[in-house]
Amino acid sequence: MSLLPRDTIPPPVTLSQAFWYWLKLGFISFGGPAGQIAMMHTELVERRRWISEQRFLHALNYCMLLPGPEATQLAVYIGWLMHRTRGGIMAGVLFVLPSLLLLILLSWIYLAYGNLPVVAGILYGIKPAVVAIVLAAAWRIGTRSLRNPAMIAIAIASCLAIAVARLPFPAIVAGAAIIGMVGGRAWPHLFQVGGAAVHSSASYGLAIIDDTTPSPPQARFSPGHLLKVALIGAGIGAAVWLLLTSRYGAAGTLAQMGWFFTKAAMLTFGGAYAVLPYVYQGGVEQYQWLSATQMIDGLALGETTPGPLIMIVAFVGFVGGWTHALFGQDSLLLAGIAGAAVAAFFTFLPSFIFILAGGPLVESTRGNVRMTAPLTAISAAVVGVIVSLALFFGQHVFLAGGRIDWAAVAISAAACIALFRFKAGTIKLIAACALAGLMLSYWNG
Repeated sequence: MSLLPRDTIPPPVTLSQAFWYWLKLGFISFGGPAGQIAMMHTELVERRRWISEQRFLHALNYCMLLPGPEATQLAVYIGWLMHRTRGGIMAGVLFVLPSLLLLILLSWIYLAYGNLPVVAGILYGIKPAVVAIVLAAAWRIGTRSLRNPAMIAIAIASCLAIAVARLPFPAIVAGAAIIGMVGGRAWPHLFQVGGAAVHSSASYGLAIIDDTTPSPPQARFSPGHLLKVALIGAGIGAAVWLLLTSRYGAAGTLAQMGWFFTKAAMLTFGGAYAVLPYVYQGGVEQYQWLSATQMIDGLALGETTPGPLIMIVAFVGFVGGWTHALFGQDSLLLAGIAGAAVAAFFTFLPSFIFILAGGPLVESTRGNVRMTAPLTAISAAVVGVIVSLALFFGQHVFLAGGRIDWAAVAISAAACIALFRFKAGTIKLIAACALAGLMLSYWNG
């Protein structure tokens, strides 16, 4: 907690102080979006009092309505509110950069030394834990989104659509949005937003950006500013993609990754788990950048690193660049790094554009059911998609070799009990399961 009296406003925060905070957060932000948001709330609202409770939740609700990783967007928003555009860019980059670098390192170890017994044993234990973690994510989002029979029906339909009918994820998102548009008009009471509440009486003392603090100049809405920032952001993305196209061709792997992960970023409603089926469809089935087993292994590695889970796209890009030997057999590491960098850049660029361009419009759709109903329906559909993802992972983890792997089932069951009954932390859970897998691999060896 802050040492200053509650009735004293903390001194202004310099850009240098903000730099070190966001860098530290990037290295310790384990626990998924819920854990990351909780860390920011504890540090920025309760202890440092950079921003008030009301303003923090106000920003969080806006980020939850957007596609993309909400914790990353919240960091960009707060950084932008405090230090304008450069502050927002700095906060977002520092929040995701450590996880990108760590995942590149882990991806290299995985591909170069993944056949070593110790590495294989660790992954054997982590993969069943991932199935439990995905189920827990479905439960967590479902308890927030499936508030009536209509939402439950949408979730079931989306699960069947992707698991049985094999419909592409964008079609499911579009269908849910249409249902939400119609339902929001015909039955508005069924399509109320189920996000975080913006009303809270909690107060930790006066903050630098308090409830009554006037909006800074960059937060005042201007159509010209919105258009300018949106065009600049889109122009940067287009310029990088055209550069890749001119160098390696539109059909080249890096250009394909740029376009594919841009689309993936626009579909990330409900967090990383929601878009993983789409990443699987494209990365494994369409472009064959990696195998289904590698995709599961990548998610297992992603769960062990700080930062947003959607950073698994860096693993997909790294493996795709490596396996396709983009720069020849003598430069596999360089090819992997290029693939990871391209995947991460095009995945996170839209999040920066959304906040820097649309930040002044935070209040524009608050309480307007017709505007938010499509997102409510999409959130319900996301639950069904995540359940289908758990079923997919379970099939590959528990039925390896065509028969049931009872040891993997036991590890996953124990992980479910730890998550649902004892609310175990993700990192401790993964460490315990990794140790169990290592012990079993040596026992069976």
